[in-house]
Amino acid sequence: MQILDHKVKISELKVLAEKMYGFLIKGVVDIEKEIVAIDGEMHSDLQEALVAAGSRGINVWGFNIRPDKGEDWLEFDSMVNVKPLLNNLTRGIDDAETRARAELIIRQIIEL
Repeated sequence: MQILDHKVKISELKVLAEKMYGFLIKGVVDIEKEIVAIDGEMHSDLQEALVAAGSRGINVWGFNIRPDKGEDWLEFDSMVNVKPLLNNLTRGIDDAETRARAELIIRQIIEL
């Protein structure tokens, strides 16, 4: 498990993907603090790590990295995204503005 404080290339993450699930890396992003945690067994483990580091759970959203998918390497599919208080009732990110913010932060830290 790592909290990223520097940019990484998606190609560097292929090794992590192979080590964990073979094809993906789980991650979470704090859209308020603009930080990303990756490489946990479960999104909830990564969320707990960010909360322990000062994040608020309502600002943390889960995603997956699929290094072998080219331009489509990022997907939002996580149980930590189910946030009834924010009216997000799916494993995706339903609010377009929240999703765009999460994606922007992730893509600033993880580059093709």
